[in-house]
Amino acid sequence: MLSKSQNKLLRSLQRKKARQEHSLFLVEGGKAVSELLGSGWPLHSLYVSDSFAAAHRVALTGCKVPVTPCSVEALTAAGSLVSNRDAIAVARIPAAGVPQMQPGQWVLALDRINDPGNLGTLLRIADWYGIRQLVCTEDTVDLYNPKVISASMGSFLRVSLVHTDLHAWLAGLPEQTPVLGAYLTGTSVHQLSGDLQAGVLLMGSEAHGIDAGLESLVTQKITIPSFGAAESLNVAVATAIICDNLRRITG
Repeated sequence: MLSKSQNKLLRSLQRKKARQEHSLFLVEGGKAVSELLGSGWPLHSLYVSDSFAAAHRVALTGCKVPVTPCSVEALTAAGSLVSNRDAIAVARIPAAGVPQMQPGQWVLALDRINDPGNLGTLLRIADWYGIRQLVCTEDTVDLYNPKVISASMGSFLRVSLVHTDLHAWLAGLPEQTPVLGAYLTGTSVHQLSGDLQAGVLLMGSEAHGIDAGLESLVTQKITIPSFGAAESLNVAVATAIICDNLRRITG
């Protein structure tokens, strides 16, 4: 059963200030927690229903952190999900990393993505297309927001995300690094050169687009051709379309 102090901690971690203070974040739901258990990610504590405990007995036996049995009602009340019948994990936030530009790889750069659901979905899209590094502006939503973690469906375990000064990072890239910026006008993604084997894909929010201060660092403006009357596409949808076309080129 959850104690008052445990419940207070779980509820507090829905706020960024508490996550930063404790260097902890929440992972909620059966699928996400089960993936977390198999990932080796450092944990602080676990809160599990009887059914989750029975289904993951071996994994939980090997845990070196406290495991607290909870009712479904207690799990739901303490977390951010509408309903949670399985588990909540409190995981440790690692030290901030440095963005890595690996040879032969694409990096997804994000400018001012403020919606947690969008950022979580972008992590899933990057994971699907084999992109292992996201570099975000410092005012992009916090990776460890519970809604980001939930929407990522476990992809945060496989994709590295760093918040940094995006202008300085792009300016410091090696010369000749392709930086593709998504705009309403530019080269159609259906006509991208086969020479584009790696680089940076820069995406802005649907509402604001890419900040004007980053435009000078874009080496090629690209666009998704429209065949209807919609004014714009959600950033996650647009990113998926562009990544699919990049993979069509690179194989």
